[in-house]
Amino acid sequence: MSRFTERTGWCVRLSGVRYRVKRPLSWEIGAKGSGLWLTVPEGFVFDVSIPRLLWWAFDPNDARYRKAGALHDYALSLGWSRVPAAAAFSESLRAQGLGRLHRLAMVLAVIVWKWR
Repeated sequence: MSRFTERTGWCVRLSGVRYRVKRPLSWEIGAKGSGLWLTVPEGFVFDVSIPRLLWWAFDPNDARYRKAGALHDYALSLGWSRVPAAAAFSESLRAQGLGRLHRLAMVLAVIVWKWR
């Protein structure tokens, strides 16, 4: 499983479900030791956008979703397509301890949401 470099204090809540990265957040892609890193820079603004209808099941301000949301949004901003960005999203949710079904629901949502 991959890993994050930053444990706590890496982002600040702006409003609602929007956050800003305070310190760079790095994610090692693939597996520990791969040497492939995706680093979300300081100042990057992201959101944890979960449809309001699903907030009863998935709290958009749950800290376990923030790193995954930041990585996903940053990957998309770099031009990654939805599926590779969703793969990094899924693995980062796994690293945060989310179960298989929980991850599956969230990954399907980010792949399908705003599909073009």
